[in-house]
Amino acid sequence: QVQIVESGGGSVQAGGSLRLSCSVSGSTLEDYAIGWFRQAPGKDREGVSCMRHNDGNAYYLDSVKGRFTISRDNAKNTLYLQMINLKPEDTAVYYCAVKSGIFIDSARDMCVRDRIEPMGYWGQGTEVTVSS
Repeated sequence: QVQIVESGGGSVQAGGSLRLSCSVSGSTLEDYAIGWFRQAPGKDREGVSCMRHNDGNAYYLDSVKGRFTISRDNAKNTLYLQMINLKPEDTAVYYCAVKSGIFIDSARDMCVRDRIEPMGYWGQGTEVTVSS
């Protein structure tokens, strides 16, 4: 059974930075596509950034391009989301997700179509608050 533990959220002022991490256990991360999603109060969940298991190409939500970077360390079974120049509109609960790479055709599809369920796994969520 795959288990995921998220960390790294917090409160920062606009322009600040945070790095979110998700440690995965119970399976080998290198076989999984990875993604970060967020849900702001009163809004639907949206895919922020996703990456397939077998290439380094990543998808980014337009509003975070140039500010957020997704990465993975397969040796540590950990995925990351580095966020810089944070804005108040980035305030949300952030969730990481992994899904076997054989089920994911593209990073964009994983994020835009929220293709985690079924067969995928979610982190518990971590809150990010950006004040102006």
